[in-house]
Amino acid sequence: MQRYFVNEKLGNSFFIDNDDSYHITKVMRMQLKDKIEIVFQDKLFLCEIIELSPNVKCNIIKEFNDKSLFLPKVSIAQSLVKEQKMDYILQKSTELGVYEIIPIYTERSIIKVKDKYDQKIERWKKVVKEASEQSKRFTLPYLNRIINLNELIKEKYDFKFVCSVNEKTKTIKNVLSNVNINDTILFVIGPEGGFSEKEEKLLVDNGFQPITLGENVLRTETSSTFVLSVINYHFMR
Repeated sequence: MQRYFVNEKLGNSFFIDNDDSYHITKVMRMQLKDKIEIVFQDKLFLCEIIELSPNVKCNIIKEFNDKSLFLPKVSIAQSLVKEQKMDYILQKSTELGVYEIIPIYTERSIIKVKDKYDQKIERWKKVVKEASEQSKRFTLPYLNRIINLNELIKEKYDFKFVCSVNEKTKTIKNVLSNVNINDTILFVIGPEGGFSEKEEKLLVDNGFQPITLGENVLRTETSSTFVLSVINYHFMR
C-alpha cells in the first residue's frame, strides 16, 4: 500500500499536495474508495480516497500511533559530494533509519553550493520524503542547513565520531558497545579526498572520537550506508 506524508488535516480528512496527487491519479491510477496510508505528525492513518480532482482528498478509516523506537537517534554529517552521489546518500540513509542529515562544507568538498542553495535544499527534501514513503517510515529525517566544521563542533550529542582512514584499531563495533537506545549519536563522514590533517585535528580536539570502518577504504557515498547498517544490526530486535 502506498504511503504519503502530508502537512494538512481538516477534521477527519487529509488533503494531498499537487505532486502526490499527481502520483496517486496519474502514476498509480488509483480510484475512489482505494486505500492509502497517510503519515501526519508522526502518526500513521489508513485512509480511503473520496475525491480525485482537483487534488486528492481522503478520509481516515483507522489510526495507528504505536511505533516502538528500536534505534538511537543517529545523525550523519556528510561532506558535500556531487548531486547523484548526494541523492544516493540521502536515499539510503533515510531507508536505514537516520534521524538527521547535516550537509557540511569541507576543504576538499568538490561541490560549493552558492546561488542555487534553496533549490538544492528543496531537491534534497524531496529525495528524503520519497525515500521515507518507500521505506514505510513514520517520520521524515531532519535535513539540516549546510554548515562548516567550526559550526559542527558546537553541536551537542551524547557520542560524536569521525570516520577516519588514520584510525586502525578503534572500530564502530567497539564504540557501539557503550551506546544505548536513548543516546544521540553523530557520525562525521569526509569528502572523496578525505579530511585534511587540520580538519581531523579540529574534530578530535573538540570531542570527536576517530573510528575505523574496517580495513578497506570506503567511498564517501558508501560510508553512511555501512554505518547505519551496522547500527541496525547492533540494535536489531
